Amino acid sequence: MKRKLILATRNKGKLKEIQVLLSDLDIDIMSLDEAENAPHVVEDGKTFMENAFKKAKVIAEATGIMALADDSGLEVDALDGAPGVHSARYSGENASDASNNEKLLADLKGVSSGKRGAHFSCVIIVYHPSGQWISTEAICEGEIAMNPSGDQGFGYDPVFYIPSIKRTMAQLSPEEKNSLSHRGKALEKLKAELPNFLAQL
Repeated sequence: MKRKLILATRNKGKLKEIQVLLSDLDIDIMSLDEAENAPHVVEDGKTFMENAFKKAKVIAEATGIMALADDSGLEVDALDGAPGVHSARYSGENASDASNNEKLLADLKGVSSGKRGAHFSCVIIVYHPSGQWISTEAICEGEIAMNPSGDQGFGYDPVFYIPSIKRTMAQLSPEEKNSLSHRGKALEKLKAELPNFLAQL
C-alpha cells in the first residue's frame, strides 16, 4: 500500500510545483483540502525552519498522516533581509502577489541595479505522526529587477531576476524553474533522503 503524504499548503502554485517534483516517488500525495480535520496553522515563527516545522507537526498530528510543509520567502540585502518570513503578507493581511511586488519595488526605489541583491530561501520538513522528521533547505541567488517581467510562476517570480540566465523567474518554464529554484533544489535533496527515512518508520 502506498504511503500517504499531505502537502501542508493551500497555495495552489506551490502545491502544483511540489506535486510535479515528487510525482515519481511511490507516495500518494494529498492536498490539505482533501484531508479531514486539517486545522489552520498560524505561522508565527521567527524563521523559515520554525514555520515549516510547526505546520508539518500540527497537520501530521491532527490528521494522523505524514505531512510535508515548506516555508520559503524572499530576503533582500538592501532591506536587511526583508520581507523574509513575512513574504506572503508583505503588503498587509489581504496581500496579493501584485500588491507585494508593488510594495517591494516601491521600497527599493532609488536603489541602483548593482545593489539589489536578493535570494529565495526554502526549508522543507516532512513530519511523521510517530514524531520522526527530516528537513532539507536550499537557496536561489538573484536580484530584484527594476520592473516585473514574465507571466509564469507566482509570488515574487516576476521581479526576481537571475543574472546568470538573464531572465526573471516568471520568464522560465516550469521545468526550468524547478531545476533552479530554492524549492526545486530543496525537494531534490528531500527525494534523495526520503526513501531512507521511510524505511526507518
